[in-house]
Amino acid sequence: MSTDTWIALYPEQERNRTLARRIPAGPKAPRPEPEKINQSNDPSPRMDGRSWLMLIVLSVLWGGSFFFTEIALVDLPPFTLVLGRVAIAAMILWWVVLLRHIDIPRDPKIWLSFLVMGALNNLIPFSLIVWSQTHIASGLAAILNATTPLFTLIIAHLATKNEKLTRRKVIGVLTGFVGVMIVIGLPDGMVNGIEPGAITSKSAGVFALAPFAPLAVLIAAISYGCAGVFGRRFKNTPPILTAAGQTSASSLMLLPICMMIDTPWNLPFPKTETILAVLGIAAFSTALAYILYFQLLNRAGASNLLLVTFLIPVSAILLGVLFLGETLALRQIAGMAVIGLGLAVIDGRLIGRKGNPRKSPA
Repeated sequence: MSTDTWIALYPEQERNRTLARRIPAGPKAPRPEPEKINQSNDPSPRMDGRSWLMLIVLSVLWGGSFFFTEIALVDLPPFTLVLGRVAIAAMILWWVVLLRHIDIPRDPKIWLSFLVMGALNNLIPFSLIVWSQTHIASGLAAILNATTPLFTLIIAHLATKNEKLTRRKVIGVLTGFVGVMIVIGLPDGMVNGIEPGAITSKSAGVFALAPFAPLAVLIAAISYGCAGVFGRRFKNTPPILTAAGQTSASSLMLLPICMMIDTPWNLPFPKTETILAVLGIAAFSTALAYILYFQLLNRAGASNLLLVTFLIPVSAILLGVLFLGETLALRQIAGMAVIGLGLAVIDGRLIGRKGNPRKSPA
């Protein structure tokens, strides 16, 4: 096609081409600056001051559950207590959800997610830890439970893109775990109050499972780690709604277990202090605690959230000193210092300031 024919057929296109040739080229757009790379090569969420405060408050709420549990277990068997804890917490949370006019989801997928979260975060770990404490000392169970951040680091590394393992995290978590061992001490592996010679032939079948009790606590710790990573999918769901859904699901799953094992209809009516203890553990150590749990999970990620496992023994000991007149041993003070060092290593800011000093102005 000749040039004259093109102009005759497409005058508008030719006019635009002519104008484009006449317009002088403008200055070249500056190249975008390269994105600043995190010097620590750690893309995972960081803990700011508010996140650390929330973590401490959460450890106090969960550490305080030891007080309520100690009172309530006088009248209630373990599974009845656990069911009362999550069921009353669910009722409190749904009441607040209705008061705040939060839309209740109708998608079956999110309710299935609540069911999985309830199993991973309540049903499996609660049941395994309660059973294990009938065979091993509570101190040993607490130490084994403190492996939760270790498993969470591995699970988050495998299952997420922004919570990868780093040398700093591993060193910090191992340091915190050593601190927990120092705080609690090295307890006897046998459950308190049961002598090995006291095991009769009638109970031999039950105690034949005792060697698996430490493994049960480790499986519970893995379940907590999976729950922390799985709970990331609720980032766009209000924390109070997620807490209500999770506790409701775990209540439904715990109900048949409680009915079969504890037969609560045969129990005497609990005393007033037992009822108050159950209400306390439900309202503060469960309902309020899980609202903080999901808020902190959204802010700081699963790896940072489950550092609370290191702080729970510290909170429980300090609450005992403040309210029960217990004494604080030198070993416990040293262990708390080691835990603090581990958390500082995980936080990384103090180390970063020492390792990356600011350059003086020219």
